[in-house]
Amino acid sequence: MAYRWETPASVWLEDDRTGQFELATSEGLGQLNWNAPAQAGALAAHDPTRLPARLPARLHDIARLLGASLPAGCAHAAIYPEGFAFCPECGRPLERFAGRRQHLPDWWGPHADALLPRHVPHGLPVTSLALGDSLEERPAAPVIGRFDEAMPTPPNAHCVFAAAGYGFPEQRLLALAPGRGVLQYWDPLAELWQVLLPEDGAADLSFTASDYGWLPVASLGHEPRRGEVALLPTAHGLRRLWINPVSETYRTETLLAAPLVAAPGTMRRHIACLARNPGGGVSLYALDADLAPAPAQDCGALPLSGWSRPVGYDGRLLWLHPEGQLAWRPGEAPQFLPWPDTWLPSLDLGGPTLSRDGRMWLIGHDGQSYCFLELGAASPQRERIDGARLGFANLLFRRGHPVLDEPWSGEHVEDQGEDDSLVLPLLRSFNNNRSQPSGLVLRFHKYTGRAEDALANRVIPRTTVEWIGRSNVILDEIARLARPHECVPFVYANRLWLHHPDWNRIRGWHLEALT
Repeated sequence: MAYRWETPASVWLEDDRTGQFELATSEGLGQLNWNAPAQAGALAAHDPTRLPARLPARLHDIARLLGASLPAGCAHAAIYPEGFAFCPECGRPLERFAGRRQHLPDWWGPHADALLPRHVPHGLPVTSLALGDSLEERPAAPVIGRFDEAMPTPPNAHCVFAAAGYGFPEQRLLALAPGRGVLQYWDPLAELWQVLLPEDGAADLSFTASDYGWLPVASLGHEPRRGEVALLPTAHGLRRLWINPVSETYRTETLLAAPLVAAPGTMRRHIACLARNPGGGVSLYALDADLAPAPAQDCGALPLSGWSRPVGYDGRLLWLHPEGQLAWRPGEAPQFLPWPDTWLPSLDLGGPTLSRDGRMWLIGHDGQSYCFLELGAASPQRERIDGARLGFANLLFRRGHPVLDEPWSGEHVEDQGEDDSLVLPLLRSFNNNRSQPSGLVLRFHKYTGRAEDALANRVIPRTTVEWIGRSNVILDEIARLARPHECVPFVYANRLWLHHPDWNRIRGWHLEALT
């Protein structure tokens, strides 16, 4: 016989023989299998004679996520329902997690920072977190620092990261490998990655047609419900993703059943998706704030892969492609603008940047030299330059020197010795109280080749990870780095992390408390 305990969010069953509690249902978690994630020996610290044969192996993590209680001085049960303050068997006090809530900033990748002001392009590697306030307290260059701590890389290392609460009281880290459709969950207490399995009817999460990008629920204007993660593109449509950390599973909800060809974007509470239509061309599907789809708008015979993440600026969304740019403004028809003759974009060198008059520009090559091209204009202006610029959103470098004025201006030379280095920006930190951009960069030392070669498969003998800001800080040194574009920075648990699929550890640097 089992006694039934009901809390505001859950239903628990108590075994009258063993005194153990089992979670039967919980708000937002969908299907529950309390015994499925159990692992032998996970509860060896307790008396095994008093426990059922199988219990979830991650009880400490589950208790914190549900707000349940854990034993503090007895072993009569492994976990207690929310609100329990004392063990009903012996009366000893329990460790309660109900009411505890972390206040850490969400991280959805720098491309999905909804807190940036409107005059900063959205969809680029720019974050609103004031990372420099912490990192610049470290010893300045030429002192070479080291990472403060490390975590293991996910089993599927080519991934994107999200750190948020997902409707739970504590922040947790997810790593999604879109190439394989694998969702991975970091248990910070057990210090291991769990691969979440799909529930019955869950969609395949893989998406390889173009650059990956997901949309956090907060971008829709409401707080996530329990277990609600994000809206994400898949090969067969736009899905809403839910996780169940108790059963270590996920489920999906279909919002748009159409084969997507690019990552979705948001503009003025509208969600825009590019998808292949039955005729073999591309159509734009727009969903309003209630996720109700509007009639599809035909974009013509456009490419079915190779699109960038959309960039939002000045009321428009822009998808970039080696063949041209697709611009869309809510309430208007989408417009595809092929690149002018003789001009080819250099998308690997960085993303769009702004001039002082507020126009967006993209670097490319016109057959004679590099030059910047105005974006979103039917008759775009060009500005020639004498060498490649790497970067985006005004965080630009020519060789080892910053470009501080217009994107096509000459570099600002402070140290002639940096002529033999090459700087690749990874992340810009936007802060209104700074006159010049600051951010995380990689510096390739003693490199004199073409920028395109450094970003391909060439092995760079010596690279430093640096923070460029009010003071320049060398955070770490890397030997033999290849494919630097695969470096992924993210922020989780008040730490800045840097991941590369070739490394077996993710490097982390402590930050001051971010709220």
